[in-house]
Amino acid sequence: MITIILHIIIFSYCSAIFALIYGFIKVNTFEYIGLTPKTNFSIIIPFRNEAENLPVLLESLSKLNYPVEFFEVILVDDESEEKFIVPSLKFKVSVVNNVRFSNSPKKDAIGTAMQIVNSDWIITTDADCAVNTNWLLTLDNYIQLNDVAMIAGAVTYDCNNSFLHHFQQLDLASLQGATIGSFGIDKAFMCNGANFAYTKSFFKKLNGFEGNDKIASGDDVFLLQKAVAKVPEKVHYLKSQNNIVLTKPLNDWKSLFYQRVRWASKTSSYQSTFGKGLGLLVFIGNLSWILVLCSLFLGLAAFQNVFLFFAFKFTLDTILIYKTNCFLTKTKMQYLILSSLLYPFFSTGVALYSLLGKYEWKGRKF
Repeated sequence: MITIILHIIIFSYCSAIFALIYGFIKVNTFEYIGLTPKTNFSIIIPFRNEAENLPVLLESLSKLNYPVEFFEVILVDDESEEKFIVPSLKFKVSVVNNVRFSNSPKKDAIGTAMQIVNSDWIITTDADCAVNTNWLLTLDNYIQLNDVAMIAGAVTYDCNNSFLHHFQQLDLASLQGATIGSFGIDKAFMCNGANFAYTKSFFKKLNGFEGNDKIASGDDVFLLQKAVAKVPEKVHYLKSQNNIVLTKPLNDWKSLFYQRVRWASKTSSYQSTFGKGLGLLVFIGNLSWILVLCSLFLGLAAFQNVFLFFAFKFTLDTILIYKTNCFLTKTKMQYLILSSLLYPFFSTGVALYSLLGKYEWKGRKF
């Protein structure tokens, strides 16, 4: 009976990953930047104690291959301990204080900025990011060529050679692969708020974050899932290397654990049935691998069965991660086998803790 259940889990998990690989391939790349810019953008950047990171982001924005009169930047200060002084820049930058009215600082920050934006197209990104020179130009050209109201984009890490950084990159590649793959099979449920664009009118049509403002995170995925449920044809993924946003990996395991707990804590509130099902299946797949490995050490499972389990899971996971990593970065994958052995323990721990525990984020507890 246990063997049959295990086979069902392996088959279901591998089928889901295979579907995501198929979806990833199905989403076409878009690198066209030949059209004259027409779109005005308001870039919203919530921040809290980011004096070290914000100058890097603003510097990357100053190098954009886009007319400065066509975009503005709105920095929303979420109770930073020190006031951030904006340097002299060629484009318009506004700094406003976050007006808190919910349990989610970031959603409040976006809502605060919405009151003063001067364009219909909104882009959110994070203070610890840097953008590609053609970031806005690619978005603009895509908007001109497609009937779209919401666009999700890719995010990757700027890694050093440490195991911790490469572990995060492989984990992020799997998440980005699942994101792109889900769009490719018309089951979009996930995106990243560090590279997320939508029109103000569409945001209002969806009633913004209404209904999930009690959850601390999820300014991106809940809005996306609302949009997909109502007007899926207006929600696209922009698969372009010109559009990838670069962010910083974390430098200690505790911070990484809490960050992933924050990400996992919103899964149970997903509107997307596919998203919930995939999250549960990934959890069961990783937990099953741990139990099978323990059974091997206790002499309760045959080595060949354990090897086949690992081989099937590792092969399909690697294909998805490899394809995504090649799209995201020129950095070669490192520590793949070691990360694959560690990840089920890390992922399962994150999932279980997210159900019961508290986490820290920007000096606050949730």
